[in-house]
Amino acid sequence: MSVKTSKTENKNEIKLEFNIEAEKFEDAIKTVYEKNKKYFNIPGFRKGKVPMNMVEKYYGVKVFYEDAFNEVVPEVYERALEENKIEAVSKPDIDITQMEKGKELIFTAVVQTKPEVKPEKYKGIEIKKIEYNVSDDDIKHELEHMQEKNARLLTIEDRPVEDGDITIIDFEGFIDGAPFDGGKAKNHELTIGSHTFIEGFEEQLIGMKKDEEKEINVKFPEEYFSKELAGKPAMFKVKLHEIKKKELPALDDEFAKDASEFDTLEQLKESIKKRLQEENEHRAKHETEDAVIKAIADVNNVEIPSGMIETEIDNIAKDVEARLSYQGITFENYLKMIGKTTEDFRKEYSKQAEENVKTRLLLEAIANVEKIDTTEQEIMEKIKEMAEKYNKKEEELKDNEQLKNYLKENLKTEKVIDFLVKNAKIK
Repeated sequence: MSVKTSKTENKNEIKLEFNIEAEKFEDAIKTVYEKNKKYFNIPGFRKGKVPMNMVEKYYGVKVFYEDAFNEVVPEVYERALEENKIEAVSKPDIDITQMEKGKELIFTAVVQTKPEVKPEKYKGIEIKKIEYNVSDDDIKHELEHMQEKNARLLTIEDRPVEDGDITIIDFEGFIDGAPFDGGKAKNHELTIGSHTFIEGFEEQLIGMKKDEEKEINVKFPEEYFSKELAGKPAMFKVKLHEIKKKELPALDDEFAKDASEFDTLEQLKESIKKRLQEENEHRAKHETEDAVIKAIADVNNVEIPSGMIETEIDNIAKDVEARLSYQGITFENYLKMIGKTTEDFRKEYSKQAEENVKTRLLLEAIANVEKIDTTEQEIMEKIKEMAEKYNKKEEELKDNEQLKNYLKENLKTEKVIDFLVKNAKIK
């Protein structure tokens, strides 16, 4: 086998020309035949016993070519990249020049390569100071949330529904006199004023009494996720079963004892303030890091191959798909719900993908210039921390090379970001 490499007229792109011996291609054809002979059914032969020359005669001499190509090429392609120290960032664009039994297999592969990045102006970058203070309103909001969690539900018997009440209702929706999918429920809990139902629905429950039935007329929003319902008027038959109201506990020392580990309300407030301060510091730290990275990205031009952007969009799609799976939603159904196609999704995330790739390339280049790396000891410390956190055996994690490489890159990235923040001018 021989491989010849050359640059194309496009930046960050290389063309590889392959000449593979005829014998190697024929061996691949035989391999493919052996793998697939059980599927061929030719009159006069038992299934799986048809000779290769008869299969070629019956189906055509090219019957095995495509599979034989796929059998032989991946290995030689990967070896060529390794031997020529080519860091490919896209799938190869293959063009077959010659593929014929008894002759050399000749083809070209054009592939995009990782760009060389020379970072500039990454020290002394100026950003505005980011900080968040804890206000009395923040503490009050947290206490109100705790009140809500510890509230009692009282059943109301002597009055109609008021704003803020919790109602238990049966409902069935109709459009043009016909019921529609998803428009029916029994013993549904609905808080008046929560705005979780179609606009205008909750307000029409106000004034209803227990066991009362009523027809409620509303209109679905024009931008409703279901196109079959969007913008259409609907009538709901509603029956009210129960009215409940939350009774909030008083904010005093007794509340602090019941709802926390503290003896007084003041101690609880101090604890809330401390926690919020820590959260604010954490938030400000990450936003400062993001601001520094963005400022550096803005002053550095990086030509990013389209293949890297497409791969990053693939990664974003996989992350979205994984998150949706926890909610029992498929990626295809999610796209239908938001009224978008796969092409729309990819176009929408193209800019984010480009920014992600640019950031990674810049951080990696800065690490190389500044000779920032991760030590084996730092990786082992991280593994020990993970083992304790997730109740795993330390030795098992140490033997996981993929995990170690992941930690190595993550820790290096953290060190580069720390370096950039320390060398930034924060005003």
